[in-house]
Amino acid sequence: MLNRRALLSAALAAPIVLAMTGRSALAASAVQVDVSRLTTQGLGPNAARIKLAMERELAGALGPSLQGRGASLVVRVLGISMPSYSGGATGFGGAGADDGMESEATVIGPDGRVIATYPVLSSSSAGMAGNWYTPGIDTARIDSMVRTNAGWIRRYVGG
Repeated sequence: MLNRRALLSAALAAPIVLAMTGRSALAASAVQVDVSRLTTQGLGPNAARIKLAMERELAGALGPSLQGRGASLVVRVLGISMPSYSGGATGFGGAGADDGMESEATVIGPDGRVIATYPVLSSSSAGMAGNWYTPGIDTARIDSMVRTNAGWIRRYVGG
């Protein structure tokens, strides 16, 4: 359990407060995701979906290993890009064919000290989520972006 000094130190070292819940990033579990920047960009329900999906992806893969080391992972999602997609782009570098997510993963030690920070910029093909006219395609595209970004975070952090 972290004491107040360690919690304050972590808050100053990595100023990440979860706007959705108002809690400290270290209070709830070994993996926390901050989507406050997406919320201020007007992504509302999609920001909440990204938060839950990213926490689920990373907690299953990294949570036990982080807690075993006494560490926490805080991920700030900085932005997403979902260009209009009609399925017409072909080949490498096809315009409008990729969705993107930018995040920053910070590993915080049991003493509240920042151990490492990893900038993560990932992309996934919009077409991998399905046909553009499929009901719920935006949700599928978001889920695909989250899986891709979480995969890179797992690779960097090592679980």
